[in-house]
Amino acid sequence: MLPRGYDIVESRWLATDVKKFRIHSPKIARKRKPGQFVIIRLKENGERIPLTIVDSDLKEGTITLIVQGIGKTTKELNSLNAGESILDVVGPLGTPSEISLFGTAVSIGGGVGTAIAYPTAVALKAAGNHTISIIGARTKDLVILETEMREVADEVYVTTDDGSYGAHGLVTDQLRRLMEQQTIDFVIAIGPIPMMRAVAECTRPFGIKTVVSLNPIMVDGTGMCGGCRAVVDNKTVFVCVDGPEFDAHQVDFQLLDKRNRSYKSEERESLDEYEHQCANRS
Repeated sequence: MLPRGYDIVESRWLATDVKKFRIHSPKIARKRKPGQFVIIRLKENGERIPLTIVDSDLKEGTITLIVQGIGKTTKELNSLNAGESILDVVGPLGTPSEISLFGTAVSIGGGVGTAIAYPTAVALKAAGNHTISIIGARTKDLVILETEMREVADEVYVTTDDGSYGAHGLVTDQLRRLMEQQTIDFVIAIGPIPMMRAVAECTRPFGIKTVVSLNPIMVDGTGMCGGCRAVVDNKTVFVCVDGPEFDAHQVDFQLLDKRNRSYKSEERESLDEYEHQCANRS
């Protein structure tokens, strides 16, 4: 059993391998702003992983996290249920999203990136923008937060790679259609690196202010370890303190992708060992 830490108030599946958590953390709930994240550690000697704060409830003193089980730690986290706890939850970390009255603002979420785009979409709407949300997923079963986005956005479009729901195609296909129909003043895109890079190239010729939230390897979240280095505008930045959001047209996506692949073999080995242990326990 895990040592008592931060209590899990709610644990609910949203899609295949994607789970929503509400965690009791009153101080973080009071201080968090859109775009910020926490770093969690499940147990002593456990891996530290960054997770964006999707929402907070000041009355209940909870923060909401949405987790996609990909590696060992995220799958281990997704095995937890309400009533259990997480050893460490540190935050809020990072620089909050830039929220202004841009005009027409588009929030694009690819896969679980929709969970990161959601709080910024809420803030953009509150600032008086005409808000548009594009939700992208590989297939219908992986679409998340559509209902929540419809509650805050003036327009919502869903795209799936296989055409099983919404429009058949990519988020950039829908973005191009929107740019042909109306003036877009601001775009924020969050998701896999290829998707964010594609959005950046889509808006670049139009000079549309475009922001992406980067997801490099991160350890301490304070800028001391240097693990989250990225290159933006030909300068080295530390994503955990300088970001995580940056001008999409200035990000070196090729280097970011290369750095994110640095420990693929070790990550695979750790996941295999964890799944082997789970199989032996069942």
